[in-house]
This record gives sequence, C-alpha cells and structure tokens, in this order.
Amino acid sequence: MTIRDAVAADVDMLADIWHQGWHDAHGPILPAELARLRTLESFRDRLLEALPDVRVAGPPAGPAGFAIVKGDELYQLYVPPASRGSGIAAALVADAEARLSERGVQTAWLACAIGNDRAARFYEKCGWQRIATMAYQAETSAGPVTIEVWRYERSLAPPPRDAGAR
Repeated sequence: MTIRDAVAADVDMLADIWHQGWHDAHGPILPAELARLRTLESFRDRLLEALPDVRVAGPPAGPAGFAIVKGDELYQLYVPPASRGSGIAAALVADAEARLSERGVQTAWLACAIGNDRAARFYEKCGWQRIATMAYQAETSAGPVTIEVWRYERSLAPPPRDAGAR
C-alpha cells in the first residue's frame, strides 16, 4: 500500500471521502448543529488548510483514505466503505504514528466520538487505549462546537537513530 503526501489535486476526492464518512459515522450521534455545519465545502476548506499534514493511501487518481496529524494528535482518519477491512486504515495509522514519533511526540492522542463503536474497536485493535472522556472543540466555519469525546492515547517509540550519526 502506497502512503504518500496529499497534493492539491487530491482535495476534492478526499473532501468527498471525509464528508460521506463523517455523516455516516457521526451524523446520527453528534449534535444536529454540528452536522449542519459539516458541508462538503467545509471539509474541502479544512483539507486545503491542513494539506501539509495530510497523507493519502493510494494513487493520485484514486485515493483510498487519508490521515491528518496536528501537533501531537492523530487529528483525522477516514477511509471509504469500500476500503474498510482492507488494511488501509491500519497503514494510515502506522504512518501517522511514525510521523508523530519523528516529530518527537512520545504520547499521541486522538478524539473518538462517543458512540462511534466501530472506530473505537479499530483504534483499540491498533494498540490505542481509551483513557478518558473529555470536552473537545470541534472546528467549524461558525466557530468551535464543544462535544464530549473518548480520548485515546498511544505511547510511541522514539524514531530510529540514524545509523550514520555518532
């Protein structure tokens, strides 16, 4: 599986994956106010803003999922239904963990919407541990919306030392 940096040409396809995935997983369990603000255009804008931190699985003409890291957080992870169970999400998580480790992050975290049991099981299978319930500021075009989420954490191994460094 090829994991690569996202490019501007990916944004529309990734926004569609994010929009559909968000409404599938979160629409039924999060406030209607937040769902109303989660438009295709809002996801496109957020992807453009985060583009340097977006990694994509698959070729430019057919991305099969993406992950975004932000600070010490695995900020977003989405794969379309056709890619679920294929190992793509696990590859994106491993890539995100490696990127965070390279940045010096020792403990990474992510927010999982309370009630998103499918995602919670996946994160736990990947070695993440649910450590708390917390208030989370979901970014929107109208300002942040506070939601309660499960906080997951994972200890990261330090990046490998360069064999040539002394």
